[in-house]
Amino acid sequence: MGTGPGGKGQTRRLALFGTKGVVSRCRDFTEQALADWGWTANGRGEDNALVEDVLLLVSELVTNACLHAGGPEELMLNRSGGRLRIEVADAEPRPPRRRLPNELSQPGGHGLIILERLAHRWGAEPRGNGKVVWLEVRLTPARGQAAHRP
Repeated sequence: MGTGPGGKGQTRRLALFGTKGVVSRCRDFTEQALADWGWTANGRGEDNALVEDVLLLVSELVTNACLHAGGPEELMLNRSGGRLRIEVADAEPRPPRRRLPNELSQPGGHGLIILERLAHRWGAEPRGNGKVVWLEVRLTPARGQAAHRP
């Protein structure tokens, strides 16, 4: 995923309302952005794994906003330099809470664990009356160059 002409990054935003079908809309939006940037789920093995990881991360962020914050208000993707930053904004001011180890045997509640394993970095910050939960995925130089190969 190179940065495109002139080495500048690119940002895409999707305004969201409600929770019905929002996870699939966000996955489709992200998949299209990645494809526009030269990344597809049917690419090379390494590229395919990164796309699938990104789509899973988007699904987890959006699902958490649906379950714990009344639904997401916006999905933002920013590709710049060697990273992809994903943000999901919602109206709930409380930050996400990771499950305690003794709660891990219960169904659900593993989204933050997935974020910790697949994302380079992640966090939450207040925004307006709510918050933004964000994550970053590193794009190695080899991956950035691979997008331009035939």
